[in-house]
Amino acid sequence: MGLSNSLPPEFDRGMVTTVHQGEYHVSGDTDLTFSTVLGSCISACIRDRVAHVGGMNHFLLGEQSTSARTRHGASARYGAFAMEQLINRVLTLGTGIKANLEIKVFGGGKMNVALDDVGAKNIDFLRDYLAAEGFAAISEDLGGNYARRVLFKPHSGRAFVKRLDSSTGANVAREEIALAARRVLPRTDDIELF
Repeated sequence: MGLSNSLPPEFDRGMVTTVHQGEYHVSGDTDLTFSTVLGSCISACIRDRVAHVGGMNHFLLGEQSTSARTRHGASARYGAFAMEQLINRVLTLGTGIKANLEIKVFGGGKMNVALDDVGAKNIDFLRDYLAAEGFAAISEDLGGNYARRVLFKPHSGRAFVKRLDSSTGANVAREEIALAARRVLPRTDDIELF
């Protein structure tokens, strides 16, 4: 993982697939790069290091609980759903062995000083989720007050992060707020998460 204005050679060729908010993609193609831009959103890059299959998701919790019973609110179900979808797909296309997974996590920036720190809440959720599932991230770039572009090679597991300027960050923040306002959280009542 590096931070610079130019891309390392392996990220400067091949096919690029953009991962938008609410999506996840998984592949083992050697020349494929997943790309996303994050503000307060989170992206997990998960790879089966034996099968050379990996994927990226992009999610935003969107709301915080007002109940003392639940730390992250109803939208945490969406975060859990986004993580489970990615993990299960990587396991299905990979070896099926959780111990072979390596996890890198990105995002959770504080994009607007006037608003609640949604990014920090997303980071708290992510760390709680990984700990509860028995996972640990091998690499992370979380927090800060900037947007970031994340590139991930699912075959090799290499990730590259570029911090974006404040004008780009302001645009990302507006887009995230608009998407979160329209979001209808998926029903997960009939889905067993494991």
